[in-house]
Parts: sequence; structure tokens; C-alpha cells
Amino acid sequence: MKAAFFINPYLKKMKNLILFLAAILALSLNACRETTQEKTEEAVEAIGEDIEDNAEKAGEKIEEGAEKVKKEIDEEIHETDDLNNEEANNQA
Repeated sequence: MKAAFFINPYLKKMKNLILFLAAILALSLNACRETTQEKTEEAVEAIGEDIEDNAEKAGEKIEEGAEKVKKEIDEEIHETDDLNNEEANNQA
């Protein structure tokens, strides 16, 4: 019986140590999770801003292309197409 008496206080100390280490691990994992969540939110915001900027640039390019097409169509309709700095009427 004496051996069991010496083992129990040792086990109780080990149990407390393990519980203490588990609590520290849980707190550290929670802190890491919050940091990861903050970094993820920042990355999502940056991605959103990049998408917005690129969509705006794409819209500007589309408008520029539409203006060029409109100008070319207008030149074709009115036979004022400029080929090599000469009007189409002079080419014919």
C-alpha cells in the first residue's frame, strides 16, 4: 500500500502539469487563430481593392475601344476613312 501512496501525489502533480500545459496550448492556439483571422480579413480587403481597381481599368479600356469603333464606323459611313494620312475618296 505504501507504493500506491507515493504514486498518487506524483500522478496528481503530473495531472496538474498536463492540465496547465493544455490550458496554455489552448490559449496560444486561440491567439494564433485571431491573428490568422485578422490577416485573412486584410488579404480579402486587399483582393477586393485589386478587383475594384482592375475592373475600373478594364471599364476605361472598353470605353476607349468603343470610342475607336464608333469613330471608325463614322468614318466608313461618311467615307472619310483616313488611310496612310490620305482620305479614302482620294484613293478611289
